[in-house]
Amino acid sequence: MNTKASSRTSTPVLVSAFVTGLVFAIGLGISGMTDTTKVLGFLTLNADWNPALILVMGGAIAVHAVVYQIATRRSSPLFTEAFSIPSRRDIDGRLIGGALLFGLGWGLGGVCPGPGLVSIFGGSSEILIFVVMMGVGMMSFQQLQQG
Repeated sequence: MNTKASSRTSTPVLVSAFVTGLVFAIGLGISGMTDTTKVLGFLTLNADWNPALILVMGGAIAVHAVVYQIATRRSSPLFTEAFSIPSRRDIDGRLIGGALLFGLGWGLGGVCPGPGLVSIFGGSSEILIFVVMMGVGMMSFQQLQQG
């Protein structure tokens, strides 16, 4: 493989990924998804329930639905040869277990991976611990899968 050609084709992909991530991070910050008290206020169904994040999630789903329909009408993505769209439709134990683990972590801490990574720049030691432990969990899972 020609590394020169390879690096030329990967630059637009990397720039696209960076810009997309930056827009996502800004959106998380503006919407309040990085504020654990706001997230926990949404997840706690009591008299102090804060439904504001329904609008954030609804807006994200609506934008995704429109962009997905437009993007998948193309024969291929802009910067690579093929779309990476999951083909599995079954629900198995790994999916349910992962969803439960994610939900428990989000509900107990008020942080999910995207907002956690964005929040790390705020300097909170709790968020730093969350992100480090998230990384440890991801690496542990990879090791278990390979072993």
